[in-house]
Amino acid sequence: MKRLNIPALVLSVCAVVLLVISCVVNPVTGKKQIMLMSEAQEIELGASYDPQVIATFGLYDNQSLQNFVQAKGTEIGKISHRPNLEYHVKVVDSPVVNAFAVPGGYVYLTRGILAQLNNEAELAGVMGHEIGHVAARHTVSQQSKQQLAQLLLIGGMIASEKFAQYAEYALQGMQLLFLKFSRDDEREADRLGVEYSSKIGYDAHKMADFFKVLQKMTLSESQGGIPTFLSTHPDPGDRYNAVNQLATEWQTNLKNTTWKVNQDPYLQLINGIVYGEDPRQGYAEGNIFYHPELKFKYSFPTGWKLENSPLQVTMTPSDGKALELFTLARQKTLESAADSTIQQYGLTLQGSKRGTVNGMNAIITQCKQTVQDQNTGATSTNMVYSYFISYNGLIYVFHGVTTEADFNTYVSLFDSSMASFSKLTDPSKINVKPKRIFVKQVQRTGTLADAFRYYNVPQAQYNELALMNDLELTDQVQSGKLIKIIGE
Repeated sequence: MKRLNIPALVLSVCAVVLLVISCVVNPVTGKKQIMLMSEAQEIELGASYDPQVIATFGLYDNQSLQNFVQAKGTEIGKISHRPNLEYHVKVVDSPVVNAFAVPGGYVYLTRGILAQLNNEAELAGVMGHEIGHVAARHTVSQQSKQQLAQLLLIGGMIASEKFAQYAEYALQGMQLLFLKFSRDDEREADRLGVEYSSKIGYDAHKMADFFKVLQKMTLSESQGGIPTFLSTHPDPGDRYNAVNQLATEWQTNLKNTTWKVNQDPYLQLINGIVYGEDPRQGYAEGNIFYHPELKFKYSFPTGWKLENSPLQVTMTPSDGKALELFTLARQKTLESAADSTIQQYGLTLQGSKRGTVNGMNAIITQCKQTVQDQNTGATSTNMVYSYFISYNGLIYVFHGVTTEADFNTYVSLFDSSMASFSKLTDPSKINVKPKRIFVKQVQRTGTLADAFRYYNVPQAQYNELALMNDLELTDQVQSGKLIKIIGE
């Protein structure tokens, strides 16, 4: 779990929105459309989703960045088709290259996409696109049509639908993040992104350039797979041509003499931004998970996949027949944490014992749960094996979940992993540092590869950094030009 924020974990927002079918005029198209939600209800829904988004991803800890994107979002919002809506723009602490919006004016940018962007004009285009979704009420319309995508958390946090409820903390209210917009919606959001960014003076051709970068990106599974911003949108090659044409049209209509790009100010703004996973919020080496800030460690079964989020850590075998979940209890005592789990999941307690885990007080429980398939009505039995451990005033919880038939196969693996929870004292594991983006000046005119060599960039990073700078290794870069490199 990345950043164990107790107040965030305590949040359990259950927004009840009364749906009233009405025919309203879309603020962008001017046409009437069926909408099951009023604007007031939309705003209320967005306000209820926001703390859940923050609890799931975490806010990126950089106030200058947060202030900048909020100011830019406010500026774009005022010239949008819904200027009276209050827009809330935040940077979330995720390495995935992504941006998304939820109803009511809430827009989120990952630090991953900020690291990939190279100027304010690209940022304005991305933000204009997401504000365009809000302005055109695309998310509300999609929800009204009940076109939710399959409910899976980013990074594969759920091993199997059978065990989905055990990851429910991060599921509550997150459906809107997985809406699949139609190609028409995406094209409209692109058009609005060009319009809005142009109206506040930016060169929207740079928005088109970013689509070319996305088209080149082939992220490995360990980096989160194909960026969500790309994978749920139309072909970036088509978008490049369309956005370029729209940018030319708007620049002709607006007749500005100059168009802002603001590359150097933007690069200085993101100088030092964390790149990739942040090990300070928990990391795995081999089959051991370390948390430097909270100073604990534990092992997990060899070959299992581990996914770390701000709320919990999930570990799963490749066959998906089991799930081990590690999280933090809201309760203050071992007894109340164990009792709450049994009540919350409707478990039948089969056995419970007190003990210690590496000197820390613990309760170990074994429970059964009868689960009914909502489609067929058939019932099955899950087994839930749990450790509740008291450490430094907090209650840490492991749940091992599998079917009754597979329980004997996995219980020893669960037990070995959970019993390995221990204090972390090794300075080399505690004092880890994340990778960061550092902005450097080119010292001598030459190729981009020459500039990398000057700064002793490992050759294995050349292609990754060329893409990050939206340049080719053979491109000439002038002395004094700012470029991004990766360091600690």
